[in-house]
This record gives sequence, C-alpha cells and structure tokens, in this order.
Amino acid sequence: MSDIKSVLEEVTARYQQETEFVQAVNEVLRSVEVVARRDPDLAKFGIFDRIVEPERTIIFSVPWMDDEGDIHVNRGYRVQFNGAIGPYKGGLRFHPSVNLGIVKFLGFEQIFKNSLTGLPLGGGKGGSDFNPKGKSDTEIMRFCQSFILELSRYIGEDTDIPAGDIGVGAREIGFMYGMYRKIRGNFKGVITGKGISYNGSLVRTEATGYGLCYFMEEAIQDLKRKSFEGAKVTISGSGNVAIYAAEKAKEMGATVVAMSDSNGVIYHEKGIDVETIKSIKEVERERIKHYLSIHKDAEYVDGSDRIWDLACDIALPCATQNELGVQSALKLIGNGCYAVGAGANMPCTPEAITIFHQEGVIFGPGKAANAGGVAVSGLEMTQNALHYPWSFKRVDATLRKIMSRIYKSSKTAAWEYSDTQNLVDGANIAGFLKVASAMKAQGIAH
Repeated sequence: MSDIKSVLEEVTARYQQETEFVQAVNEVLRSVEVVARRDPDLAKFGIFDRIVEPERTIIFSVPWMDDEGDIHVNRGYRVQFNGAIGPYKGGLRFHPSVNLGIVKFLGFEQIFKNSLTGLPLGGGKGGSDFNPKGKSDTEIMRFCQSFILELSRYIGEDTDIPAGDIGVGAREIGFMYGMYRKIRGNFKGVITGKGISYNGSLVRTEATGYGLCYFMEEAIQDLKRKSFEGAKVTISGSGNVAIYAAEKAKEMGATVVAMSDSNGVIYHEKGIDVETIKSIKEVERERIKHYLSIHKDAEYVDGSDRIWDLACDIALPCATQNELGVQSALKLIGNGCYAVGAGANMPCTPEAITIFHQEGVIFGPGKAANAGGVAVSGLEMTQNALHYPWSFKRVDATLRKIMSRIYKSSKTAAWEYSDTQNLVDGANIAGFLKVASAMKAQGIAH
C-alpha cells in the first residue's frame, strides 16, 4: 500500500535499466496524482503498486533454421500486463531492439490505450529480437512457426490475443496463425490482423493510420478551429501506420510533403504519392530513397530526424519511441507547426511534449491517437465471435466513432481533473479510471 511518489521511486530504482518502461510509468502516474488525491482508496487497495507490475511475464527461446541449414536462437517475450477489464490484447514486435524493457513499456501503455477504446480488453505485448529484414520467406516462416509453437501455450481467444506490430505484418501473422491452427486443431480468432480470406477484418491494415487522422481532426477542429483540409503534413516513418495516415490525410484534403525511413527523408513539395510508397515498402521492400527513381522532382536527405526541419502545419511521428526531442520540437514550432499526433508509441520525449504544451501546440498522445489499430482488432474479435464479417464502410464508421469518443473522453478528463487542454493527462486519467475501478471491484488474491 504505497502512494504514487514511493511507487515511482521504487520503479525507477528497480528497473533503471528499462528506461522506456520507467519513462512510461512516470508519465502515467504523474498524470493520475490528482486522481489519487481525490480517491485515497486507490493507495489503500494498492492500485499503484499493482498496476506497474505485469501479472505475468513469459520469456522463451526461439530456435530456427536458416536456408543454409544453420541453427539460430532468438529470444521471445510475452508480457500479460493487466487483465482487469478483459483478456490481454497487444501486438508482437520483431526487431533487434526488442528486449524485456521495451515489451514492458509497450504492454504498460497498452493497458490504458485498450481502456480508452471502450472495448473489454486488457493490456499485453510481446515480440522477439529477431530481425525479419534480409530474411527469405521460408526463414521467416520457420521462425514464426517456432515462435508461436511456444507462445501457443499461453494465448487463447478468451485469454490473450496477439496482433501485429513493427516487423510483424500480414505475412508473419499468416505464418503464426497457420501454425496455431494446426497445433490447436480449431479455427479460433486468437490472433488479430489476419488476412481477409481467413477471418480477418476489413480496415485492420489501415486502422492505426486512419484512426490517428480521425483523432487529430477532432482535436484540431475543436481546439484550433482548423482542419486537415489545405494543411501541409509531415509523417515520419513509412511502415503501415505512416502509409495509411498519409492516405487518410490526403483524403481529408491535406498535402503530405514528407515521409521517412531509418535512413533518410523524402520531400515532395507537390505531395507524396502514397501509392508509390506502398509499392516500395509493401511490395518491393526497398528503402524510401527508391522514391527518387520514380519521382524525379522529389528530394532526399540522409538522416531520419531531418524530417522535423521541414515546415508543416501538422506533424505525425509514426516511426518509433523517442524519435522527436527538444531540438526537433523547437524547429517544428519555429516553422509554424500547430499540431502533433503520435502515430507511434511514445515517439516524443517528455521534454518535447512540455514544449508543445507551453507553446500551445496540440499534442495527441500515442495511447489515444494511435488506438485505432487495437480498436479494429477488437472489432475483428467481435466478427470472429459472430462468424459474420462486416463491410469496410461499417468498420470504418465504427472506428471513427471510437476515435471521436477517445478524444472527447480525454478532453473531458483533462478539464475535470486539471482544468487544462492537456490531452496527455486527459488520456492517462480516462484510461486509468476504468482499469482502477475494475481492480478495486475485483479485490485482491490473498
């Protein structure tokens, strides 16, 4: 039974090597300090002590064979963080940077993101330090089959439902789901992000990027009386989230002038051709610089962080955590940016977010602004349970309603608890309240 200050001190001391996790815990718990002051029972029931510790952490080896017959071993993770409001739900990330701290940070964020959607989903996350880049399809298939062979012991449609994330797209989901179905001998909807031909949901591919634009459009219209219509937009990254954020922003009337990958930035003054980016990244699997061979009037600059040097009205960081720091924030503001929406998880440093708030820049935090992916994953679960697919139009309309609701609940919580328009605090508080209420109602195991 500890107060927030002592919990933060303990987390910082115990997990000092897990910097992203400590950063995420600090952000959430500092936001909900005002809630703790109004409700002393939260500390009495040990809510803060309990919510920062995963209910279950699973670490396992993943042996696999490459095309030359050599054996490799990677490490797999699944963190089932909090199941107070439903089965654990969260993606799988395959990337060399994946470690326990990264997975815990993502799983902790997922608790509140899932809560904000209004769907009955707990928070979890997983992945491996396996790098899909440069691997053949058969090597990736062998790895995915080995990975899910072990993970299948701990997941289920009413227990834990994984999905995709960085490095885990339609190909990887297909390989894992096929192996899971073979192991279990049934056709359960235990993994989301599945292909349409085998019980996936329409809009799931587009969901995070579309949802980001829906959330930011609500915020921009409400707080700035502006819109994507006629706006100049820069989007970091060129993966799934970035591509479909660009597609939706363009559909809403914006001009997306720049996108990036880990090597550098493409700037196209008349507007990025999203179909070209899709072909380069989803079909050819090339670096973004290849865009120049198709659009001769575009420009390229080395260094992914150079994207924040460009003038824009709206910036959407969709690449990775802590990609946008103080200097980048100052450059954006100096160039007239009035709104920043987090398509990635925690893409801006705390110091950068503080600057945005001080300068009156709208900031849409990741757990709210990029919740569209898990929202449509939840809708995929609904369709699987009904054994009945929804139309693209129905899923998209439901996604838009969910993102509007997330914005309104975040803004309402910010006004009610801190009398500000701070959507970071609002999203943290709104997500926390539902989970904390469920934890209190369910008691503790003695």
